[in-house]
Amino acid sequence: MFELIQLTERSFYIQSPAKIGLVRLDGGEVCLIDSGNDKDAGRKVRQLLDAKGWKLRAIYNTHANADHIGGNKYLQAQTGCRIYAPGIDCAITRAPILEPAFLYGGFPPKDLRHKFLLAQESDAEPLTPGALPEGFESIPLPGHFFDMVGYRTPDDVVFLADCLSSRETLEKYQIGFIYDVAAYLKTLEAVKAMQARIFVPAHAAAAESVAELAQFNIDKVLEIAERIVRLCAEPLCFEAILQRLFRGYALTMNFEQYVLVGSTLRSYLAWLKDSGELAVSFEDGMLLWRRA
Repeated sequence: MFELIQLTERSFYIQSPAKIGLVRLDGGEVCLIDSGNDKDAGRKVRQLLDAKGWKLRAIYNTHANADHIGGNKYLQAQTGCRIYAPGIDCAITRAPILEPAFLYGGFPPKDLRHKFLLAQESDAEPLTPGALPEGFESIPLPGHFFDMVGYRTPDDVVFLADCLSSRETLEKYQIGFIYDVAAYLKTLEAVKAMQARIFVPAHAAAAESVAELAQFNIDKVLEIAERIVRLCAEPLCFEAILQRLFRGYALTMNFEQYVLVGSTLRSYLAWLKDSGELAVSFEDGMLLWRRA
């Protein structure tokens, strides 16, 4: 873990629970794409940089999930690097309590205020074209999280953040976190057609082609949507649908899974309602979902 893997002359990634991109710039400087999940990850990254004699100029966050911004504060304090994050995710990076609050739908209990969902705050700046190093491109990848982006480096390596889950992850957990299902499907179609020298998903193996994996992710989204519609053959409240999804996929319920899968289920329900697949009714003080 935290091994430095070289992809091209200038582009690398650091193997960690969520891959951290590293790109060599001029004059012995480097930039990171994300920073790992906590202070310990930041410390290990700094040790790696010190061993190479590299100076950290900036961190470019793909989105504001805690496992991607958790090393920000430590690395910024130690190196003085600048941090950039896209759109709404910049606000969450500056005020990370927004992530568990969003997932829970209110002030989160202590069970959700931990490093896996709540990073330390960092002094992030909005990601703009002028903030990128020469030859870099940010790639909009909405759907998984609010304004998530990927990055294409000057040597044509594309860091894809969390828009792809590995087959192993999907087969184990079944339901990957999604904020906007319609946007996510569009992103997957775009990624499927994308060309690059090497692709680096944060939670899947680096590869020269990701079209097949993108299609696997698309198929899983559509499978889950179909299952939800079938469940709603009879009017059901949110909790009943969630319970049947957990049972159907043999998932284990805990606070973290409740908010991650639950938030994703709400996103599916909204998408299916907007597309005319589901309808709602209010009965006896409950919101019920049913097949349209």
